[in-house]
Amino acid sequence: MTTPTREVANQSTDLVDYNLFTSNPALVDALAREGSASDHDRMAALGERLGTAEMFALGDVANRNRPVLKLFDRFGGRRDEVEFHPAWHELMRRLVGEGLHTGPWSEPASAAHAARAAGYMLWAEIENGTQCPATMTYGAVPTLARQPEDFGDWLPLLLAREYDARCIPAPDKRGALMGMGMTEKQGGSDVRSNTTRAVPTGAGGPGREYRLTGHKWFFSAPMCDAFLVLAQAPGGLSCFFVPRFLPDGTVNTLLLQRLKDKLGNHSNASSEVVFEETYGLLVGEEGRGVQTILEMGVYTRFDNAIASAGLIRQCVSQAIHHARQRSAFGRLLVDQPLMRNVLADLALECESHIALVMRLARAFDAQDDEAESLLRHR
Repeated sequence: MTTPTREVANQSTDLVDYNLFTSNPALVDALAREGSASDHDRMAALGERLGTAEMFALGDVANRNRPVLKLFDRFGGRRDEVEFHPAWHELMRRLVGEGLHTGPWSEPASAAHAARAAGYMLWAEIENGTQCPATMTYGAVPTLARQPEDFGDWLPLLLAREYDARCIPAPDKRGALMGMGMTEKQGGSDVRSNTTRAVPTGAGGPGREYRLTGHKWFFSAPMCDAFLVLAQAPGGLSCFFVPRFLPDGTVNTLLLQRLKDKLGNHSNASSEVVFEETYGLLVGEEGRGVQTILEMGVYTRFDNAIASAGLIRQCVSQAIHHARQRSAFGRLLVDQPLMRNVLADLALECESHIALVMRLARAFDAQDDEAESLLRHR
């Protein structure tokens, strides 16, 4: 016997099991326009893999089951680790496996950044928290590559397409990820007011050991294998490479304080951290910390634009899908003139964001061409 009060009518179905790429003509056109037409089939295959009900469910579960900070072990010793739901690890495994973190560096090509931007935009329609460690790793590679004598051993791990969630020294892992720490309470985005101190253990200089002491108000993705951190050295604000483990395999002093209570991005862990004589290696020159870390920042901000375009695209897709199936006042919503105007405005805004982001991607692919490149970080 059917219970009338339990019947659900005039509601749209779930928007799942469709190709995120081929259903997005603005992105298809932009990929070709910005020099990556040869990647069409690869993006179509990726769009098919990402648009499944399984992928949307993984993103939902990862954000409903937030990471948990474990400060101490059962004996009272410092642990300073974050535990994630299995859905997070599965998403990370797939993201890294697709090469969406450092693909342009591991497989350079004339339009490698444009191709990655398209794929990264598709991923943003599924889940965004996993994009935090991915984008920081993407941005850290060119910075560290400037000092191959000091960080060359790390580059193959950052370029690897294998996600290794184990909290062990990087040389024992199959792949590694990067985080960052700049923000402090007293300065916020004014990082030149940072008070974290870095003291050289010897002569100092690029690649040399320093000891950091201070508190970071925002420490991104604390379970990464290493971090780029700003601190005041004798020569001024400088950038440091801070690994989770010391060269002898013991744990570096990264004292996590708490996870941030955020409005969104729930699947990803953002934290505060205290450094107490924490081991770090100088990246670049003393006093040029902002210029050094800004190269990483340029790529991460680019990814913010890509992910935003992806989020907008998924919102528009959901709105149109809903309007095509729900009726009001005798018509489908999509057939109502005012609603059509709203949807058209949303779609136009979405397409403009996609066009802008993909044009930026072309600039990243043409960094040595002054007529094409828009970069100003050097």
